[in-house]
Order: sequence, then structure tokens, then C-alpha cells
Amino acid sequence: MKTWLITGCSSGIGAGIAKAVLKSGDQAIVTARNKEKVMDIVKDYPNTALAVSLDVCDGESIQNAMKEANEKFGTIDVLVNNAGYGYRAAIEEGEIEAVQKLYQTNLFGPIELIKAVLPGMRAQKSGFILNVTSIAAARSAIGSGYYASSKAALELLTNGLMKELKPLGITAMVVQPGAFRTRFYDGESLQGTQSAIGDYENTVGKTRPGNFENKHQQAGDPDKAGEVIVNVLKGDKYPEILTLGAAAVDAVKTTLEEKIKELEEWREISASCDYE
Repeated sequence: MKTWLITGCSSGIGAGIAKAVLKSGDQAIVTARNKEKVMDIVKDYPNTALAVSLDVCDGESIQNAMKEANEKFGTIDVLVNNAGYGYRAAIEEGEIEAVQKLYQTNLFGPIELIKAVLPGMRAQKSGFILNVTSIAAARSAIGSGYYASSKAALELLTNGLMKELKPLGITAMVVQPGAFRTRFYDGESLQGTQSAIGDYENTVGKTRPGNFENKHQQAGDPDKAGEVIVNVLKGDKYPEILTLGAAAVDAVKTTLEEKIKELEEWREISASCDYE
């Protein structure tokens, strides 16, 4: 039986993971900024579930969550850094305070949680760290440069982390979802610049919150994503990046093929910089 600590469980993939973990018989610390929003997930699992309020941007909140988790279960075997949100702006429009908050949630908060769980994982010489990113990390889009860069940073951080931790018996991996039927495009989950510039209205303007309708018809099922993640971790082989959703796999594959094509096209010029 493993103990999981999962962030951002109030809805979407975080909720899907928490439900799948508890259904599988494992233990879960199910977190959200307000734990009341996850009580429906934990209510049927009084012995194996713990609801905890956790704000990944607040160091004291992280410490308190770790204390509650350790008092209830004594150890954390799996950390899932899932909490995050989107931000739409042209690069020129991005407000530094908003971008810093985005990075605090999507990157620096996960780093602090990784640091919090690693001493225990190193002591037991086992553990898993799953960092949830987005296919935006593989290829950005108009208006998504800041969000995509925060997720790409988390992916490359994980790439280094996995190599550092492998000799210690700890596995780190990326979970890279495509479009899922979540509340990502609703309310606080997707924010936008307050400093819009008119020249970007025909491009970035179309992507701003309020300028499009989320019909909740995305192909991805958050509950199925949770089940896939739990099943992969219960296996004996783990990918570096687990891309979720058929369309996401196609999009990432196309992006990588285009990058390889461009690399080959410029090979001779690139190589001409070497000493003869």
C-alpha cells in the first residue's frame, strides 16, 4: 500500500487521480486550497484518505500539510504535483506580478513540495514524483507563451531530477495531458492580462478568457486519466513522459517530427561552427 500526496484535487485530473488512488486501495492525502472542496472524494475512505488545505504558493501551508500527512500516515511514497492554472497574454502584455504568481504556482510551488518529500523518500530508498505539465510544454501557442514556458520549465526540471534520483531508488516522471474535460477554461483556472494591446486583438485576443466558450466537449476523461496514472505506477516500467489523450500524442509526435526535419535541414550550417 502506497501513500500519495496529490495537489489540486478540487476538480479535473487531480480529482481523477485521487479517486483512482483510493479505489485501488492505496492511501491519499487529497489537497486543495480549501479542503472543503475535496470532502466528497474522501468521505467514503475514513481510514485511507485525508483531506488537507494546501496552497502551493505558501511555504507555511506546505509545512502544515506535510505535518498533517506524516501524523496520519507516517510516510509519503508518491507526490503528484498537479495544481496549476493558465494565463493568456501576448508576451509584450504580460504583467510581471501575474507572471511571477503563475510561475510560483506552476513551477516553484512544485519544487518546494519535491524538496519537502525527498528526505523521506531518500531514507526509504524508494518513491515516485509525478509532475503534471501540459502538451503546451511541447509546443506553445498564441497567447500561451507564459503558461507553456512554466510547464516546459517543470518538464526540464523533471528530466534532470529523474537522473539525480534514479541511483537512489526514486522515480521522477512527467504526466503531459492534452485537452481534458475539466474546468481549466473556467473561472480562476484561466486568467488573462489586464493590459491588453490593440495590435494583438486579431491573434491573442481570440484566446483571452471570456472571448470563447468552453463547451466541455474535450475528448479527455479526467477519471480515466487518473486510472491510467495509477495503473502505470503499479507496473514495473515507467516512461519519462506519459502523454495523455490520443490527440495529444498526435500533436506531440507532429511537433517532434517537425523539429527533427528542421534540425536536418540546417545540419550543415550548424556543423560549420566546429573546429576543422
